[in-house]
Order: sequence, then C-alpha cells, then structure tokens
Amino acid sequence: MEQTSLGFPPLTVTVFIILAVSALTIDLIAHRKDKPISLKKASLWSLFWLAIGLGFGGFLYLQHGAEIASLYLTGYALEEVLSVDNLFVIMAIFSWFKIPEGYRHRVLYWGIIGAIVFRAIFVAIGTSLLALGPWVEMVFAVVVFWTAVMMLRAKHDGEEIEDYSNHPANRLIRHIFPVYPKLVGHHFLLSAAEVKADLAKPENKGFVFHVKKNVRYATPLLLCVAVVELSDVMFAFDSVPAVIAVSREPLIVYSAMMFAVLGLRTLYFVLEALRGHLIHLEKAVVFLLFFVGFKLALNASDHLWHHGYEISAVASLGVVLGALAIGILASFVFPPKLTEE
Repeated sequence: MEQTSLGFPPLTVTVFIILAVSALTIDLIAHRKDKPISLKKASLWSLFWLAIGLGFGGFLYLQHGAEIASLYLTGYALEEVLSVDNLFVIMAIFSWFKIPEGYRHRVLYWGIIGAIVFRAIFVAIGTSLLALGPWVEMVFAVVVFWTAVMMLRAKHDGEEIEDYSNHPANRLIRHIFPVYPKLVGHHFLLSAAEVKADLAKPENKGFVFHVKKNVRYATPLLLCVAVVELSDVMFAFDSVPAVIAVSREPLIVYSAMMFAVLGLRTLYFVLEALRGHLIHLEKAVVFLLFFVGFKLALNASDHLWHHGYEISAVASLGVVLGALAIGILASFVFPPKLTEE
C-alpha cells in the first residue's frame, strides 16, 4: 500500500525530539565513567530504551491511530533485528583493535551519533527517490535481496577474523594524523606533550617512538571509531531501504530507526554476553531481509501492473516479531554442539 506524507503536526515532531534528546542525555550522564557494563546493567538499560521506543509508539497510537503505530513498531522492530548483524561486526572490530571493555561504550557512543546523522541523510534521500517512480523501489528490493544472499554466502566462509589494517577508514585517519600505537586512557587524539608524558611512564621503558613537535597523534581508539562509523554507513545502505519498505513517511522511518539505534549501545553488551548462545538469530535476520525484499518488490509491481496484492502493516509486524521470536527460541532449543578436543 502506497504511503503518502501524513503531515504530522508540530506536537508529534516536538515530542519525538524531546524524548530522543532527553533519553540520550540521561544515558550519556549515566555512562560517563570508563567502566565495563555488566550483563545485568546492560539488560536493564536495554529495557529502558525499549520502553522509550514503545512509549513513542503508544503516543503515535493515541495521536494518529493503530495503523500509524503499527507502521512505526514494524520499522522499529525491523531495524533492531537487522542491527544484530552489524553489532556482531563491531564485536570483531573491537577484538582486532584490542579495545578494553571499559572504553567500548565510549566508542559506541560516537558510533551511534554518526548513525543518527547518516540515517537522517539516507532517509531523506531514500524517501525522496521513491517519488521518482516504482522502479526505484524495485532497485531497493534488489539491494536488500543482494544483502541477504551475501549473508548466506558468508556463512560458508569460516570464522576468520577480518584484518582491519587496510580498512578505508583506518587508512584515511592515518593519512590525516600520525598514529601513536598505544591507548592512553579514553583519548582519541594526543598532543606531542601528552605522547612524551606517556612514553616517560615506567611501563613504556624501552618503547621507541619518535615524537614531532606541534603534531597531534591519533590513538587506536580513534582508528576504531572511524572503522565502526564507516561499517555502520555501509550497513545503513541495506537497513534504510528495508525500513522504507514499511512506510514512505520520513518521520515514521526516521523515528523508528533512531529509537532502535539509540538502544544499540547497551544491546551490544547483551549480545556480546549471549553471542555463543544466539546461534540461529542470524538466520532470522537473513529471512527478514528476503521478506523485506519481497515486500518492496510486491509494492513496486503493484504500482506498475496494479495486481492489488499487498502486505498490511499488521501482517508485517507479525512477521518481524515472529521471526525474531523463532530465532531466539531456536537458539536455546537447538544449542550449539560442543566440539570435542
């Protein structure tokens, strides 16, 4: 079913902005210290973000009715589920850069800020492109199908850890700043004086590093942030068309994606703790990508040939939640087999 702009009143936009900014401020204040986040704390914060997301859905229900609320909740759930694969990639990035647990929340914070900005750009571009005609929607369908196929193929490539030394974001930062190859607290950049002070510490005795005057040095933490940011941008090329398949209204698409993204920092620590158990969740992600691609293709073909078939907002929400539930349940019913040494 074709979605047109609903002309949301200023009240809805204001509530969205106030709710998002307030929740983000609370989370930032609560996680100022560089301490590892326990599974219990991460779970509680994930419930907090879930309540914020569902709360805005409840507001949409009261202000605009059940259909609008269903579109929002479908987009929210879809973005949350599709983000699981991106979080697993971030785990590999942290592992390769050897980022301590206490600093990971800080890296994720800047990663989320970047995700919020880039998704706003992509949503604006994506929803505008749809006005050019149904063939754009068909192109989006092909992109989503291709992503699903690549995920299926990747499952047979083994569990090799990717080398991020030649990652485009890593190389870009190295072209801009010389790199001091040691972490110095949670600093992303260091002055020459700060590098000299770190080299003077007893634990760095014997470590040879030439320091130039009036030069700022990047730390591995900045390299890690850059790689995370670019990885998320690449992920957004797939997730934005997927959520646009649910609705063409920019506010629904962006609010659904934003509230889902805001909860990803704490969800990361939950998934990190449960990674070895949720072995079938990726299958749910692949299935949903194929479902979204089919929905996009169905919408586009209806615009072209007027066959009259469509997938309702309520049905889409049921499929997304059902796939998520089955993926989680299957992971516990059919746990990973223990390999014998």
